[in-house]
Amino acid sequence: MSTGGGNKAIIAALSANLGIALTKLVAYLLTGMSSMLAEAVHSFADSGNQLLLLVGGKKAKRTADVDHPFGYGRERYVYAFIVSIVLFTIGGVFALYEAYHKWHEAVSGHGERPGTDQQWWWVPLLVLVVAIGMEGFSFRTAIGEANHTRGGASWVRYVRGAKAPELPVVLLEDFAALIGLMFAMFGVGLAIITEDARWDAAGTAMIGLLLVAVAVVLAIEMKSLLIGEGAAPERVRSIRDAIESEEVIDRVIHLKTLHLGPDELLVAAKIAIDTGDSGEEISAAIDAAEAAARAAQPDMELLIYLEPALDTGEAGADSIGHIRSGSGS
Repeated sequence: MSTGGGNKAIIAALSANLGIALTKLVAYLLTGMSSMLAEAVHSFADSGNQLLLLVGGKKAKRTADVDHPFGYGRERYVYAFIVSIVLFTIGGVFALYEAYHKWHEAVSGHGERPGTDQQWWWVPLLVLVVAIGMEGFSFRTAIGEANHTRGGASWVRYVRGAKAPELPVVLLEDFAALIGLMFAMFGVGLAIITEDARWDAAGTAMIGLLLVAVAVVLAIEMKSLLIGEGAAPERVRSIRDAIESEEVIDRVIHLKTLHLGPDELLVAAKIAIDTGDSGEEISAAIDAAEAAARAAQPDMELLIYLEPALDTGEAGADSIGHIRSGSGS
């Protein structure tokens, strides 16, 4: 996935979250509803996360140097992993703390009693309705951009297998935001109807648990990318076939791949040659095989290392056997 589509979704999400965060904060200040405070903090955290994704994308474009000869492509994974930490701590943990605090106040009778007798009781409901509309627009934008690269993969497989982190992160954040708004509507609405602040605390706790769960999923996926994932099976097969299309190369003995970034792929392979092939023929075949592999993957920048060897019948092995179940390109 090119960064263009990801950046469009990020900017749409950032614009929506900043506006939503401010309106939620105003609603909290007017009514004291903890669900609104949790949602405001959630939206501010999401806004910070989108800025982190933009920074990561910019830093990843730096050219390779002596200290980082393979470039900085994985910066995007680092910043996406930081996003999961921010979502867990500032979003999830804060919401759970606020829920506990609000519940304690409601049980002890020290908190403000919600109800329609309050002057601004309708504000949080209006804000939540508007926020659902804005988050829905952001989510639709992310879905539209993801559909350009998703193909026929399910959404779960797409999120788990995508090598570019921006769209999966925005998709999960927007999905969590919409569900969180439903939880807030549930908690605030019942609190106003029953005049029992414990419903508000319950809605806040549900938001916290949701954010913690999404943060854990993001952390697991980004950790896998940081450790290093191989190319998808279909990419490996395509590269193998391209290399083996050269006449001088009898077969690929084994081939391994590693994503240096979402659009950068390290390819290392041992290729079988005949004893009668000259050095000049082998060199020309390697150059031709590299060109064929790059032509087979026009959307990917390939860094290729091919090692010629005599064919001793060694069984082939490549990254297909080691890739995660459900990974995609």
